[in-house]
Amino acid sequence: MSVRPWRDIHRRKSRQVMVGKVPVGGDAPITVQTMTNTPTEDPVATIDQIRRCEEVGADIIRVSCPTEDATKAFRQIAKAAKVPLVADIHFHYKRALEAADAGAACLRINPGNIGSTARIQEVVRAARANGCSIRIGVNAGSLEKHLLEKYGEPCPEALVESALEHAKLLEDADFHEFKISVKASDVFLAVAAYNELATRTDYPLHLGITEAGGLIGGTVKSSIGLGMLLWGGVGDTIRVSLSAEPEEEVKVGYHILKGLGIRARGVRVVSCPSCARQGFDVIRTVETLEKRLAHITTPLSLSVLGCVVNGPGEARETDIGLTGGGGGKHMVYLSGVTDHHVADADIIDHIVKLVEAKASEIEAEKAAAELAAAAE
Repeated sequence: MSVRPWRDIHRRKSRQVMVGKVPVGGDAPITVQTMTNTPTEDPVATIDQIRRCEEVGADIIRVSCPTEDATKAFRQIAKAAKVPLVADIHFHYKRALEAADAGAACLRINPGNIGSTARIQEVVRAARANGCSIRIGVNAGSLEKHLLEKYGEPCPEALVESALEHAKLLEDADFHEFKISVKASDVFLAVAAYNELATRTDYPLHLGITEAGGLIGGTVKSSIGLGMLLWGGVGDTIRVSLSAEPEEEVKVGYHILKGLGIRARGVRVVSCPSCARQGFDVIRTVETLEKRLAHITTPLSLSVLGCVVNGPGEARETDIGLTGGGGGKHMVYLSGVTDHHVADADIIDHIVKLVEAKASEIEAEKAAAELAAAAE
């Protein structure tokens, strides 16, 4: 394959911290996060939601701990979760102490909101004793009064100054296992703040366009903002903030990483918008295939195009390709080469079987390579 320098992403070098067993920063894969929206005091509902998020690939999940009852339930939730949990703490430092003891892998706090230096040091001691990392979470909607007075409004400089002030509080306590976020609902504000922060520190950065909106609007805003940052090499973990179920946030997060070629999970579908030339119902076919292939986690590519104008060209670049033909017969490509035809009525089941078989083949090859490497 030819060299494609226009696709290169030169990732910012950051130090690495651990969120449970998941590394964030350094040369670790960019991780995808989400947050539960069930009452944490209801462990059954929260665990059920965590399970759904785990099934679609969440690497890290954040859980609010606003009350003592919530941190009590957190212990049961953390034991049941398969991925590390971040305890979301606001204002009351005791909730952070309780969450750290209850199994949190990370504490999301604003050190400046915790209170006195003594309280910050207590939180740091609890984090250190329990192997917790910390996320400093700065948000344009809750900037400190002195920064708003200084700058007049939320701006990149204010967000970065807030983040660095909070970071110094942890550094003064000789604690360095933390990552930072500087979120805003305004795409340009968030991007500018993250880019500036990236030049001022080497701590891992948690990316997000906060309060982005509903499923469609929020996906678009997040894709623009996170896409710009990630393409520029900035970012070590992401959360897509949507007014939608948390598992949808995870799916969108992976689609963003997949679209940039940064990280792949499951089937990458290349499909046309359809037109009068289509040989089959492209829209309904893609909708059905995406649902039927949702269980595939192996990275592979599938092109679904309605006619021969662009179909063969796209098929050459994908593992499996389907191109609409005439008379109800359509061309199937395997590894970029025309292989056979399929009839209208058989498209869905046939493509699903091909994808499942290809995924099994890839996993078998991967397992064999790992065995060979271990034997050397």
